[in-house]
Amino acid sequence: MPESAPMNKPYSLRVAAPQDVPAIAALVEELALFERLEHLLKLTPEALHEHLFGPRPVIEAWVGVIDEELVAYAICFTSYSTFLGQPGLYLEDLYVRPAHRRSGLGKGMLKHLAGVALARGYGRFEWTVLDWNEDAIRFYENMGASVLPDWRLCRAAGETLQEMAAGS
Repeated sequence: MPESAPMNKPYSLRVAAPQDVPAIAALVEELALFERLEHLLKLTPEALHEHLFGPRPVIEAWVGVIDEELVAYAICFTSYSTFLGQPGLYLEDLYVRPAHRRSGLGKGMLKHLAGVALARGYGRFEWTVLDWNEDAIRFYENMGASVLPDWRLCRAAGETLQEMAAGS
């Protein structure tokens, strides 16, 4: 595993720009490999650009930069809680290249996104974590997040989604 960046390594955070799309797509591929889910990856830079910057954007992205290199990203979208009666910010992905973990960048991104949710008047900030990723779970808990043991993610995709829509 690559060495971690020093704790005091300077970084910057900013909203993603159209020219960042190829680098973000490459980082998504790295995340898929890390999560052992590369067989599910179908993302193209063109699709990512359309969903971030097209006529009807459905996601937002922020990037982390160290030494002028884009080394981290976060992709979010707006969710809604009927119980709270408020929107929320849902974090789809947060990825920091291994060489830059422990630089403070991941923590900085989470802190920034929590601030975005608060500034927008949202009632919550949520994300999921794979149950085997104990480092991430500890990191999130150390940030003050609760890992909810009694909720399970449900998903329909591909043929299953088509069959569900058809009533099969």
